[in-house]
This record gives sequence, structure tokens and C-alpha cells, in this order.
Amino acid sequence: MVKHWKSAALLLWITPALAQDSSTLTLEQAYDLSRENYPLIKQKGLVRQTADLTIDNLNKNYLPQVTVSGQATYQSAVTSVPIRVAGLDIPTLSKDQYRIQAEATQLLYDGGAVSAQKNLQQVNALVEDQRAEVDLYKVKERINQFYLGILLLDEQLKQTELVKKDIQLGIKRVTAQVDNGTAFRSNQLVLEAELLKAEQRTIELKATRKGWLDVLSLFLNQSLPENTALRMPVVRTYIMAPGINRPELKLFTYQDSLFKSQNSLISAKNRPRTSLFVQGGYARPGLDMLKNDFAWYYVAGVRLNWSLGNLYTTKKERQLLTVNQRMVDVQKDLFLLNTNTQLKQQQSELNKLEQLIVSDEQIIGLRAKVKEAANAQLENGVITANDFLREVNAEDQARLSLIAHRLQWLQAQINLETISGNQ
Repeated sequence: MVKHWKSAALLLWITPALAQDSSTLTLEQAYDLSRENYPLIKQKGLVRQTADLTIDNLNKNYLPQVTVSGQATYQSAVTSVPIRVAGLDIPTLSKDQYRIQAEATQLLYDGGAVSAQKNLQQVNALVEDQRAEVDLYKVKERINQFYLGILLLDEQLKQTELVKKDIQLGIKRVTAQVDNGTAFRSNQLVLEAELLKAEQRTIELKATRKGWLDVLSLFLNQSLPENTALRMPVVRTYIMAPGINRPELKLFTYQDSLFKSQNSLISAKNRPRTSLFVQGGYARPGLDMLKNDFAWYYVAGVRLNWSLGNLYTTKKERQLLTVNQRMVDVQKDLFLLNTNTQLKQQQSELNKLEQLIVSDEQIIGLRAKVKEAANAQLENGVITANDFLREVNAEDQARLSLIAHRLQWLQAQINLETISGNQ
């Protein structure tokens, strides 16, 4: 029986009768359009651009670095030779001294600091990009809500049209009886009033549908005409979702890589740095301190820098990274627990709805027979219009219940795919 109604539902819903001039929309198209037009998608491009610019600046550290400096000083005392040697004039340095110089430095080894910073920027860009993916994935839940809500309204509109046809048939038969003098005019008026109520219901459903369609159009950034037909989604039916493939899991992986990159940067900061340098300048005095004249000079060599101050904080920094990594692990475990719980709940909901749908079909079969009997009785004047309407409404409620349960089953199946990330 379950397989029977599933097959019938697919045949009935997958290829709905659509007007030739009406536009159509699928759930997959709605996903794509919402992703393309959601403002958060722009953030992904900015994240990549920021990372590229930062990495490009870091690469500049491998280029020769040039600095220019100058100073003019006056000092209270200068170096002098207190010995007088006959025939030898030892000049006295001026107390006002001047120096302007340029220095070019070429990095030879930085302990891997630049490479670690570049890797950190790349991984951080992946983390921020994946955060945006997580938020974009949540938009699917909103799209599911609007899309399936409109489908439910469509099915309710179809059912309302069937009810109106039943009432119109009853009016036709009662009118003939009234004309023949075999029925009261009040029976006809009761049916006509019920028909007007059905018309009101159609107006309400169409207005609600238009409101939901307008909201959906905002997410898609695309105008959806009132006659837009939404195709029934085709879903896979499986017992349980084959694993979890949510973007949050990739985010947790990237965050773990980010902690490893930060740890590598801590190690790199504690290593020595070596570089080549060359200085050139014009000063008084120059390199010859015994000449009190302006002179050109240059100095070239290899420089070693090793900052030991970072060693004081290295241990605490690593401990902080370990704590943060454990927090992410806890978040991952909590996410998996909640997701698996939701999957179990959705599977239980599917099982319940499958049983309800089978029961609905049995009830409709019985209600249809009762209505047909009431139709014949109304034609023969055995029952009143109110009795006939009672049976029509009973069948209507049974069919509305089936429609609701089928849409709920479809929603539960789509939720199962969305929660597991296997869409």
C-alpha cells in the first residue's frame, strides 16, 4: 500500500497540468537563484580579495627593503687625544655632527615567518568563506518553507474546485426538483450559500498564495507572476540519510587547520632571522673618526636578529590554541549530536505520515461512497441539502487531510535531505 500511494503521488505531482503561458519554477532553481542573489554571497568575493591582497603584501618581504635616515646632532663633548706629538697635528672633532644614509636589506632567512603568515591568511580565508557557506545553506530552510507552503495552497485550491463542482451538481439537481415542486426553495439557497463560501475560500487561498509568492520573489530577487507554477520536487526515498555532508563539517576542518597554522607561526616567531645589508651615506665625521670633514662611506655585511622576548609567552599561546581547538571539537560533537537527533526525528515523522496517508486513502474511499449515495438520495428527495453538504464536507476534510499529510511527508523527506546535506 505504501509503495502504491508513493507511485501514485509521483505520477500525479511530478508532472502537474500547467498552463502553456504560465512560468514554472523548480525547487532547485529556487535554491540557485536565492544563492546568487543573497547579499552574503558578495562577502565571499571580498574575503578572497582581502586574502589575495594580504598575501601579495607579505610577498613583498622577500624584496630588498630600503630605508633612508638622517640626523644632525650637537654634543657637549667629543673624543680627543690629550697627547701632543711634535710634528703631528691631530684634529679635534666638531661638536655638531651630521649624517644621512641609505640602507638596503635583503632577507635571507626569517625562520619561516612569512611563509607561516601566508599560510595563515589562506586558511583564514577558507574559514571565513566556509562561514558564509554555512549561512547560505541556512537559506535553503527558508526556501523550503515558502516553496512547500505554496504547493500546499495549490493543492488546497484544487480540492476547493472539486468541492465547488460537487455543490454545483447538487444545485443543478435541487433546482430541477424545485422547478418540479418536489423540493423546497430553501434547499437550493443552502447550496448556493455554501457555493459562495467555497468561492470565498478560493479568494483567501489565492491571496495567501500571492503573499507567499511575493516573499519568495524577494529571496530570489526575481519577479514571480501570480500564475507561476511550482513543480513538485522529486525526492529520494531512503531509510536514513547516507551520512552527514553539511558545510559545517568542512568549517570545523578548516578551523582545525587554522589552529595548526597559528601554531606554526608561533614557532616561526621564535627562530632567528638573517639578512644581507649594505649601508651608504654622507656624514661628518665619516668612518674615519680622525677626519673632521664630510665624507662618503659604505658598510656591507650579514646581520643576525634573534628576539628572545617571544619565548616568555610561547607556552601560554600554545595552551590557548589547545583550549580553542578543544572548544571547536566540542562544537563539532554537539553539531553531530543535534543533526543525528534531527535525522531520527524526521525519519520517525516519515514513518508516521506514511501510515496516516494509507489511512487517509481508505477514509476517502469510504467517504466518496457515502457522498455518492447522498448524491443519489438528494436527487430522489430522500435527504435535505444540509445532509448532502455534510457528506460533501466530510469527504472534503478527508481529502484535505490527505493533501496535508502528503505535503508534510514531502517536507519531511526534503528536510531529511537538507539536514543531512545530501541534496
